[in-house]
Amino acid sequence: MRRRAGLSARLKLTLSYVGFLLLASTLLLAVVWVFLLRYVPDNSQGLLGISPNRYLLLHTFAPAAATALACLLVFGLLGGWVLAGRMLAPLTQITDAARRAGSGSLSHRIRMRGRQDEFRELSDAFDSMLDQLESHVAEQRRFAANASHELRTPLAISRALLDVARKDPARDRGELIERLHTVNTRAIDLTEALLLLSRGDSGSFRRENVDLSLLAEEAAETLLPLAEQRLITLDVTGGAAPAGGSAELLLRMVTNLVQNAVVHNLPAGGTVTVHTGADGDTSVLSVENTGRRLPPELVATLTEPFQRGTERVRTDEHAGVGLGLAIVHSIVRAHGGTLVLAPRPAGGLLVTVRLPADGKQRILADAAG
Repeated sequence: MRRRAGLSARLKLTLSYVGFLLLASTLLLAVVWVFLLRYVPDNSQGLLGISPNRYLLLHTFAPAAATALACLLVFGLLGGWVLAGRMLAPLTQITDAARRAGSGSLSHRIRMRGRQDEFRELSDAFDSMLDQLESHVAEQRRFAANASHELRTPLAISRALLDVARKDPARDRGELIERLHTVNTRAIDLTEALLLLSRGDSGSFRRENVDLSLLAEEAAETLLPLAEQRLITLDVTGGAAPAGGSAELLLRMVTNLVQNAVVHNLPAGGTVTVHTGADGDTSVLSVENTGRRLPPELVATLTEPFQRGTERVRTDEHAGVGLGLAIVHSIVRAHGGTLVLAPRPAGGLLVTVRLPADGKQRILADAAG
């Protein structure tokens, strides 16, 4: 929005300096008048006929005072203009950096030198904001590229299958339809996961009172056949864990965690333990499973989109799209909670989710991250 042109900040500061200087000078002259000149006799002979009277002093002092005020005015204008320029120089650096950021250049940093003052704090805060913004933009670009790649894969497979069917009419149509169904299901799952991830990031959902222990039991009941098929023991322990938020999203969060713990486990004889409870004003959900040992540097990347642990592609019916823990992280962040992933020394993973028990949302320092 265009605004009317007005006085610059530098000119305003200059005029304020001059005004203050002239006011101080006028007060000084007033003090001289009140405490000195008013006591000088005002007659034609002066004091005892030898001292100057008030009339002579005024006619002698007034021109000199006026000249001094004029000099102070000129000095104030020049000095104030220079001082204002020096004071506002850091603000010019910040403005230039903001213009570069507005044009799309997020790599520029101010890195202001000098002592710690208000402008230095502002520049450091601006540099920190640019760091987070650049990281967020880079993450979004990677996410868009990965999502495009993941969505293109099932479409390309479908196209290839259709081309084969067109060139070979005698091919078994039942097999073709089954493969197309599998590929289409994967594409739908990926699209729904992307939509759910976007919904969690936006935070646009209806909030209600939810008990994480009930959600954990529901998720365990749903995934129990999968656990039994893989010969994995699935246990739910603990007590009530009240939280505020979307029951649908929180159920998806718990389901993703339990499914991830079941799928990424030992080939047989593994365990998955889901525990819920309250810790002061925080509700805690922990999901612990057995499995192969995970290096800490790998665990740190598991919440990034399209990360599938040590296996990039799974071939079973529960092949993921690499968004399970990314969705969990998004939902936890939207509900003002924290998510901690820690590798178990014996193998496997311990995932701990902490949510506000009263449902009040808190703005965390890693909201960008």
